[in-house]
Amino acid sequence: MWNYTKAVHDHFLHPHNVGPLKDANAVGEVGSLTCGDALKLYLKINDKNIIEDAGFETFGCASAIASSSVLTDMVKGMTVEDALKLTNKDIANALGGLPKQKMHCSVMGQEALEAAIRQWKGEPPVPHAHEEGKLVCKCFGITDAQIIRAIRENNLKTVEEITNYTKAGGACGSCLDEISEILAAEVKQKPLKELKPLPRMTNIQRMQLVLKTIDEDIRPRLSADGGDIELVDVDGKRVVVALKGRCAQCRVSDVTIHDLVERALCEHVEPGIVVEEA
Repeated sequence: MWNYTKAVHDHFLHPHNVGPLKDANAVGEVGSLTCGDALKLYLKINDKNIIEDAGFETFGCASAIASSSVLTDMVKGMTVEDALKLTNKDIANALGGLPKQKMHCSVMGQEALEAAIRQWKGEPPVPHAHEEGKLVCKCFGITDAQIIRAIRENNLKTVEEITNYTKAGGACGSCLDEISEILAAEVKQKPLKELKPLPRMTNIQRMQLVLKTIDEDIRPRLSADGGDIELVDVDGKRVVVALKGRCAQCRVSDVTIHDLVERALCEHVEPGIVVEEA
């Protein structure tokens, strides 16, 4: 199990301010369903630049829901200027901390807040997320500008930390060398020529991690729409699943379902996993 705090549990099981605001005049949307996490943040800002109300819709894990919930609590009553000073660290700290592998959920909250306020001001979407930078991680759509920002704001020192905060490199792993070079340039070190290979995983260990990821990350997302998933077999990096409930009418080869399951397993279990339907 992830080592979640009581605050994370409470906000996940009983999230605050869920749903769109009918009278919202600021909306920020970040992430995508194909990448596994998405957040739409709604704000009602009055003529004195004070955030009167907030709401959210999110598609993601417990940390994503908890981060979104606590963020809406935090910004109520704040001026726009003060809200813009909030960082992903502030969101994580308000929850008593997040597992290091889930810090990207707090980053998503920060980016959604910035996007909403920029939209309210009539400005274009957040530059670091949509306009600037070279695409580095194709699996999750992360640019070098986003990676550099995460390094500087969170004092990141390792490629693993960058993955935890941005998800970059968490799927196929083909961009890890480039991430290492970006990190080296930021901390003024020589880039790593070779990344240490991951220890070989036994099929039993792989199956245990697959089951854990399905129970804690994938199933909660599917159950929100009345669906479910069952593990059928694990043969090396080939994972066979069966869809239940409302999801039984879909097929895992559908791009959205396939990406959700496969990318979650690649991120949390091992790069290169291929998902098939029984």
